[in-house]
Amino acid sequence: MKSTVLKFGAYGLLVGFIIFFIHLFFGIDNLDNTTNEILGYISIFLSLSFIYFGIKHFRDKENNGLISLGKAIQIGVLIAILVGLGIAIADFIYTKFIDPSFFVNYEQQLIDQGKEDEIVKMTSATAALFMLVLVTIIGFIISLISGIILQRKK
Repeated sequence: MKSTVLKFGAYGLLVGFIIFFIHLFFGIDNLDNTTNEILGYISIFLSLSFIYFGIKHFRDKENNGLISLGKAIQIGVLIAILVGLGIAIADFIYTKFIDPSFFVNYEQQLIDQGKEDEIVKMTSATAALFMLVLVTIIGFIISLISGIILQRKK
């Protein structure tokens, strides 16, 4: 199980880091907030697709075609944590070093749109932690669905 989690988690971490970073670096100034949010979630879901493939690989290649729902969820959540780390690191690097004024600019956009009530004070560290938690929660849901689809018992 460890090798499956590390292999598919590393794939997801790299894809998550690369896609999310590219999205932040090239798209953030050129696109509106709604489009950026949609692209962000697409990058998260693409990265988390490795959960399904990791569970399937474990079932078919390492566990004689069998997997319980609990084991599938365990594998999926561990992969999701690794994916979340990749996305959180990309988010942290972007907001801390590449665009340190990101949160100030975002707050100003919300004020300009009359959405002052949506402002939440964030730092690069809290934003990265938020991304890690968000990706892990979405990953749990994908793990649950994948586990239901892929489970096979004796």
